[in-house]
Amino acid sequence: MKNARHSNGLKENLTRLDPNLARVFVPFAFHHPSKLWVYGRLLRAYKQSVQKRQSAKLNGSSVPPVLILSITSRCNLKCAGCYAAAVGTVHSHVSENATGKQGLNLDQWRNIIQQASDLGVSGFILAGGEPFMFPNLLALCEEFKNRVFVIFTNGTALTEQDFTRLKHLPNVLVVISIEGNQDVTDLRRGQGVYEKAYGTLKRLNKLGVVTGVSVTITRLNYEYWMTNTSLDQLITQGVRFGFFIEYIPASLLPNDLLGLSKDERIAFRAKIMEYRAEKSIYLVHSPGDEEFFGGCISAGRGFAHVTPEGDLTPCPVSNIATHNLTEASLGDGLNSPLFQRIRESEHLNENGDTPCALFAHPHEVEELAQVMRAYRTGR
Repeated sequence: MKNARHSNGLKENLTRLDPNLARVFVPFAFHHPSKLWVYGRLLRAYKQSVQKRQSAKLNGSSVPPVLILSITSRCNLKCAGCYAAAVGTVHSHVSENATGKQGLNLDQWRNIIQQASDLGVSGFILAGGEPFMFPNLLALCEEFKNRVFVIFTNGTALTEQDFTRLKHLPNVLVVISIEGNQDVTDLRRGQGVYEKAYGTLKRLNKLGVVTGVSVTITRLNYEYWMTNTSLDQLITQGVRFGFFIEYIPASLLPNDLLGLSKDERIAFRAKIMEYRAEKSIYLVHSPGDEEFFGGCISAGRGFAHVTPEGDLTPCPVSNIATHNLTEASLGDGLNSPLFQRIRESEHLNENGDTPCALFAHPHEVEELAQVMRAYRTGR
């Protein structure tokens, strides 16, 4: 009876928040009744965060619901077309013993997450590099139990201890990066990666961990993901979330052959909307979903990004900053003149025929960086 009340309450609250989220997530929660009270606690914390953000807005400050933390620059793979490497977020594509530019330590990340939580940030996306190459990654998720953590991983670096700890972390969603079938995944990510990634995905689902997949959509795989059976296979395996991110080239050079054409982008967007109406999986599509928010949601409109060294940038694909969070507060960075100008510029928030708004306006961004005396991050 108690679990039934918790389940009904969760469904009611999630439906108000997002009917699609309720449709996908409530069945999962129902099959894991021991976690229902935790999800209720997370919802209460989310509502409190919303109130904080609303109060901040009334006082002229901007706080995003999500903060993206590129928690490490280390990665054990060398994926073709990696944008994190292109903008300097990833410095070393080698073993865990590699030395690279010094990144933030556990205490420094803890401080940033605490600042963000106090301001009203509800959730954190942990990216990299490969997040599971950061020592004590899951300690942060364990400490901040009232915040949701979404870990984007290639699925090949988890240890036995990681699997054990994840089983007891209901505030964590693990998203495995794949490209499609074995051939296209291994082509971009390396031989044998597909098998390891899918093995991790299956194991996490058996442990009752909420899982998702992240796909970089290119001309090589977009047709694969427009085939119903491809998504159905994931749903059958227990995957609840899908993040479809259209490929962003490292430059505007016309010879890049991986990016979707305008017609291909329109067709793919239509398929995503069809899936949302029919499939039992929660889908996030970038840049298509930006239409719901009136354009790009970087620079604190919807999210902001922290580099492995603590630089606060508008988003993961931009590499300009005016504040480093080892020396400045997160609140000051979010309300910096640089972020304010980006948020207020309708032109900079339009992506045109590209998958990224800031990427579509390199000259304007460069001029803005000079005016704001912003520096380049990475190396």
